[in-house]
Amino acid sequence: MPKFVTIQYGDRAGYDRTPQPVRDAAHEQDARLRSEGALIGRAGMPVQVRNPAASGVETRDGAFMSSELPIAGFAVIEAADLTEAIDKISQVPCAVAHGVVEVWPLG
Repeated sequence: MPKFVTIQYGDRAGYDRTPQPVRDAAHEQDARLRSEGALIGRAGMPVQVRNPAASGVETRDGAFMSSELPIAGFAVIEAADLTEAIDKISQVPCAVAHGVVEVWPLG
């Protein structure tokens, strides 16, 4: 079955203004995805890694890209196709709590 990487963006303010029943249902969706074998985690502090022309490893704290909302988490899910992946991820906390989730097909 195809795999998809999801990048979830959201902040506490959006989460807090989402009604509790909606948040509870979103956490239940996360639990369903985990029971299907999804790898789900919260985002920690990123580190950029470079090794230009294999000349030596360089690191820099912080994200390479920026957005209006911070990255809140990641998941690797399985779905029959992109439509099913979107359906599955559309009910997770970041999607319903005024955030956004990117869905990236893995080749």
